Amino acid sequence: MPDLTGCLLQSEKTMKGLLFLGFFAAVSARAAVGQYAGDKVLRLIPENEKHLQFIRNVSRRVKIDFWQPHSVELVTTNRSVDFRVGADWVLDVQTGLEETGLKYDILIENVQTLMEKQFDRKETGSTGYDYEKYHQWDEIESWTAHITDENPNLISRFEIGRSYEGQGIYLLRVGKRTGVMKPAIFMDCGIHAREWISPAFCQWFVKEAVRNYGCNSTMTILLNKMDFLVVPVINVDGYVYSWTKDRFWRKTRSRNPGSNCTGTDPNRNFDAKWCSIGASRNPCDDTYCGSHVESEKEVKAIADVIRKYRAIKAYISIHSYSQMCLFPYSYTYTLTSNYKELNTMARNAVKALSSFHGTQYLYGPAAITIYPSAGGSDDWAYDQGIKYSFTFELRDTGRYGFLLPESQIRPTCEETMLAINYIATYVLNHPY
Repeated sequence: MPDLTGCLLQSEKTMKGLLFLGFFAAVSARAAVGQYAGDKVLRLIPENEKHLQFIRNVSRRVKIDFWQPHSVELVTTNRSVDFRVGADWVLDVQTGLEETGLKYDILIENVQTLMEKQFDRKETGSTGYDYEKYHQWDEIESWTAHITDENPNLISRFEIGRSYEGQGIYLLRVGKRTGVMKPAIFMDCGIHAREWISPAFCQWFVKEAVRNYGCNSTMTILLNKMDFLVVPVINVDGYVYSWTKDRFWRKTRSRNPGSNCTGTDPNRNFDAKWCSIGASRNPCDDTYCGSHVESEKEVKAIADVIRKYRAIKAYISIHSYSQMCLFPYSYTYTLTSNYKELNTMARNAVKALSSFHGTQYLYGPAAITIYPSAGGSDDWAYDQGIKYSFTFELRDTGRYGFLLPESQIRPTCEETMLAINYIATYVLNHPY
């Protein structure tokens, strides 16, 4: 059994350094009380063209928020479709589904009720930074500064750009300082605003790296020989908006000239067969690809760092939900030149992940495993020469979707750590 003394002391030190955060702040999203009262999330599996046409027709006359896939254009037969429908239209939609013969399940009976549980914060007596809670951006921003200050030999913080609304975008370089450039793994979270479990994992990862350095042999070797470049929240503006105005906001908050609709999908805005498939040119759509490649300041900030930091050997993007480990390509069904290697890595990563809590993940090329889409960050990174490129879709498979309860933060992060550690160790042992 490893000596955990160093881990416990380091953990205590870090927690003391974060006392300034105190109890969880009041949530301004209270302004949206009642916004989703009576909304339901439905799951259906279209089996024929008649079913597909019904979904298309409904989406034109009713405001439907597609959760999986992310737009009506991506809906195909024999694959599940999850969408949120407003209370005023629930009865009409359910009646239409029954008349069409399209079977469905109700995943969430009342979206408002489930959402309010996330905002119903109670003081627990904890005086440190609570990694088992979702945090607003100002708390995360303060956390990045203080965990860096408390661990100067392991963490450095950089502002790599500014969002459309002027918020800082931060990168934490996590690794033992050696004075030389080490192989690096770039990991980002929060590219889509409503996927709150994603930033929660990036914070968990940094916390665990610090806590385990010096006592866990795997993490100690990784941090001695590699750097992790972690961006806890890419889409800062959208993340703030998901807390204050619209819990299910996905895009950035940039203005689109000539349109009253706001924002671009940052994961359709990279220069990877941009807007060729699985993306929209309509600024009002959730998968809007933007006016041009890297039109979003957030996307350009990430792309600039990766272009300049030539030691990056792996790229990992954390999303939710679906429980999948995906790798390129998304923009084509063509397999990558190192498909067999990526597939083996993904298989072993999800095997490691499932060993903790038994959670089952699918894995494979994104276009085949989930759906085709262009302009994604993982495809772009791969085409930049980063041969180990992965996207994780964390818990769950739809029972809660984007409203994953805080009680699932710990198990989600615990199991995902094992997958990331496996990939990082593989990358370290297979230099290129």
